[in-house]
Amino acid sequence: MLRKIQQTTEFLKPKLHSVPEFGIVLGSGLGMLSDVLRDPVVIPYHTIPNFPLSTVAGHAGNLIAGWLDNRYVLFMQGRFHFYEGYSMKEVTFPIRIMKELGVSTLVLSNAAGGVNPDFHVGDIMLIRDHINLFPEHPLHGPNDSHFGTRFPDMTTAYTPHLLRLSKEIAFRNNIPLQEGVYVGTQGPSFETPAEYRFFHVIGGDAVGMSTVPEAIVASHAGLQLLAFSVITNIGYHHTDTDSHIVRNDHDEVQDAAAHAAPKLSTLIRLILQEI
Repeated sequence: MLRKIQQTTEFLKPKLHSVPEFGIVLGSGLGMLSDVLRDPVVIPYHTIPNFPLSTVAGHAGNLIAGWLDNRYVLFMQGRFHFYEGYSMKEVTFPIRIMKELGVSTLVLSNAAGGVNPDFHVGDIMLIRDHINLFPEHPLHGPNDSHFGTRFPDMTTAYTPHLLRLSKEIAFRNNIPLQEGVYVGTQGPSFETPAEYRFFHVIGGDAVGMSTVPEAIVASHAGLQLLAFSVITNIGYHHTDTDSHIVRNDHDEVQDAAAHAAPKLSTLIRLILQEI
């Protein structure tokens, strides 16, 4: 793993115009934030040594570096998922690369299903915590102290002062912002009505198929972390009665995410200006 990280880092460093302060992972339908970069460098995943390839519709598959206002940032335009057949180490490999390239703060975004009855399609949820229901752990296996401690503490994985700052900025700019707990599952099937109810009972507010592995590795690597879900479908109203069934559809998820993307892009941009 160390050899692969060194090889990939050596390939990428000469292509960047500066040391990136921020790494941003853009989920399904949320790639538009990278469109406003100044002096962008676009590096397709398939050209990067040791990088997996994104196989999911709505994930462009590019690493993009550039200036977002006065901050140099590194975007993942599309991520990798456990359900695509990748190991957790492959899923989180780009987070390791970001750390080696100089990133100190990671911002994650995703499309998620709402299980909190107060949520609606199009809402943005600030992730304050998560519940990990993945069957494999990204830190499974021997630990290399070069990357982090054997038993990383997850109590403040989502950096408290960044959570406070995000809420303050959203309030000042009249951007509606929900807050809650993200439940991470392996996918790729959408959840059953019973599973939606279960996730809510155990304390979840939204559910999705990403983010948790990246958050764990970010904590292991000592990165500051901020994460958002866009609520793209609703699970709490599912019932066992055919007349009330509302089916999930990935195209609709992408459409809902794209509709909310400008609002989330504005919020992230404002936050990065004040960090």
